Amino acid sequence: MSDSESTTAPPARLKMSDVARLAGVSVSTVSRALAGSSLIPKPLRDKIEAIAEEAGYAVNHSARTLRMQTTRTIGVVLPIGQQTDQRATDPFLIEMVGHLTDEVIKRGYDLLVSKAPSAREGWLSALIQSHRFDGMLMIGQSDQSAGLSDVARRYMPMVVWGERSPESAYCSVGVDNVYGGRLATDHLLSIGRRYIRFVGPMAVPEVCARHRGYAEALDSVGIEAGEPVVSTFAHVSAYEATRKLIESRERFDALFCASDVIAGGAQRALMDAGLRIPTDVAVAGFDDVPLAQYMSPPLTTVRQDLKVAANLMVELLFRRLDGTATPSSVIPARLVIRASTTG
Repeated sequence: MSDSESTTAPPARLKMSDVARLAGVSVSTVSRALAGSSLIPKPLRDKIEAIAEEAGYAVNHSARTLRMQTTRTIGVVLPIGQQTDQRATDPFLIEMVGHLTDEVIKRGYDLLVSKAPSAREGWLSALIQSHRFDGMLMIGQSDQSAGLSDVARRYMPMVVWGERSPESAYCSVGVDNVYGGRLATDHLLSIGRRYIRFVGPMAVPEVCARHRGYAEALDSVGIEAGEPVVSTFAHVSAYEATRKLIESRERFDALFCASDVIAGGAQRALMDAGLRIPTDVAVAGFDDVPLAQYMSPPLTTVRQDLKVAANLMVELLFRRLDGTATPSSVIPARLVIRASTTG
């Protein structure tokens, strides 16, 4: 074979042990550092990553996940309770999933979104045993709090967005919903409303806490709370529940709705009945999803910072994946009321 026809053998593939030798650390330390583990101090992680890059070392993710029996995937599970009827297209869920996606991808992991079709017994255990992800983020307890606690006693890498209760065994992130309920109701009282009704799915812990804050705010001014107007999280359910309230001829001059989607359905029912918002009936929601300020009229609502919440949820989950103890409950930020110019 002539020199022009000769070929050069490809260089030997650099191994993780070579990077460990160059960095003066163990192979396990290199493995953790290149996986972004918080167990490795950031200065050392940066040093190892720089050495690996300079030496031309590339992580074989397929081999690594097989060897370590990991998926490099985080599961995001949407609420499923029959009583809530919350759709995957709910603006709150879309916004929260978006923030969680950003935070998970920053850590070099993929995201798997799951929503069980029904609250059948053992659904959560079956989902975890499918081994499709390394850790789980649950958006809301729905009416599944007891099942979540049962799973949490044997499955550590799980963080839940929702209301904290003394009986809960799982790690949760959530706002002070009682305070949020008071905030919305105090605002309605401040604009002269005295016959305020609460609308929402009372089987959901977060909603129950918001109702408790609503009742406390009314009690503080000597007003008795009316019976909750029960609806699911679906727009059509809120519309029908509000329509029935209007037809009952019961007196009310304001509605505090457990979510902005519920508030949207309630506002449509009020307008279809010829009632003016807020002149005849004022409406307040909860979440401050982007859609709220574009409603007609714009919605007064309680704002919770979902970006901060998502960051906290993912941070806690990755600490738990590393085997680090975390607080049982975290409140990310103080709530604020965003009042529309129309009241």
